[in-house]
Amino acid sequence: MAKQKSGQTKHQIHEAGGEALEAAQAKKAGAKFEWHFGRVTRLGHFEIAGGRGVTIVWEEGGVTSQQGDISDEQWEIFKLAFTTTGRVAILSDKDGEGWLYDYRILEAVR
Repeated sequence: MAKQKSGQTKHQIHEAGGEALEAAQAKKAGAKFEWHFGRVTRLGHFEIAGGRGVTIVWEEGGVTSQQGDISDEQWEIFKLAFTTTGRVAILSDKDGEGWLYDYRILEAVR
C-alpha cells in the first residue's frame, strides 16, 4: 500500500449523481465557485505567441483562444479532452468574464 507523503491532503467526495458531485465540489471549493463547460476545438503550438494554444467554445456562449501561459498539467488535460470527447470543465470564482481564462481548476469531461 502506498503511503501518503507528509503535507499532502487527500480529498474524497461521494455523491449519487454527476450534478450532486459538481455541487459538492463547488461547495468544497468555496461559495463563489461555479462550473463552466466547453468544448476544445483547436490545439496548436505558436512559437511567436508564446507556445501552446487552445481554443474553447463555451456552452454559455462565446469562444476563447489562448496562446502561451498554459502549464504542462493544463496542456495534458486539454490534450486528453481533445482526443476524446472534446469537453472540459472549469471551476472558477472569477467575476464577469474572468472565468473564461481561469484554468486553476480544470477537468476533462465525458
